[in-house]
Amino acid sequence: MLTTLSILTLQPDQKRWAFAQMGTAQRPLQRVAGLSFQKLLGSGAGGFGALPNLHRYGFMAVWESAAAAATFFAEHPLWQEYRQRTTEIWTAELAPLKSHGLWSGVNPFDYPTDVAPGGPVAVLTRASIRWQKTPRFWRYVAPTSATVAQAPGVRAAIGLGELPVVRQATFSLWESAQAMQDYAYRSEKHKEVIRLTRQEKWYGEELFARFQVLRTEGTWDGQDPISNLTPPLLV
Repeated sequence: MLTTLSILTLQPDQKRWAFAQMGTAQRPLQRVAGLSFQKLLGSGAGGFGALPNLHRYGFMAVWESAAAAATFFAEHPLWQEYRQRTTEIWTAELAPLKSHGLWSGVNPFDYPTDVAPGGPVAVLTRASIRWQKTPRFWRYVAPTSATVAQAPGVRAAIGLGELPVVRQATFSLWESAQAMQDYAYRSEKHKEVIRLTRQEKWYGEELFARFQVLRTEGTWDGQDPISNLTPPLLV
């Protein structure tokens, strides 16, 4: 199996089309051969804001095989339309190292891999926020999430979500697992948010996953954030 995450930056005049795909793309995606789990995700304004960035989206997928993923990205009409309407697309192939929790009732990343640890890693944190807890969440979590982008060892970070305000995720790229762990254990703000999350039961559902970055392709803000750490995919 294989997990992929794509960051798509839309052309300036494609905002309406891209926003509509959050609903209309679901049916064709559900029929893709070899696609076992998928989420089309919006992003936050300024990277982590509660308001949406209508020019940038994410696509996270779990595939039954690398061949199924390759066929989709090379041939599927929906993806080809995205390619025509974007200024850039960045895609990472990922292997889960650790995953716990649920996303829409399942843990899509709970499958065995034989990848040796080392090199750049990616981290995904995702939660469904209880409606009554949203003011506290956005008061504490959003500012803390934004600090991730400035942490030592971070190459890129973005806030993603299925629905504004209540279904949120953070994806970050780290030079190494050690850099990620240093932030998690040394950041007082991060530790405080973890404590409040447990104490006040902000989430109805949550998931944490850490991945080995296998390969990358394309650009994100004009570059591949980890181009000097792993070789890019052949286009």
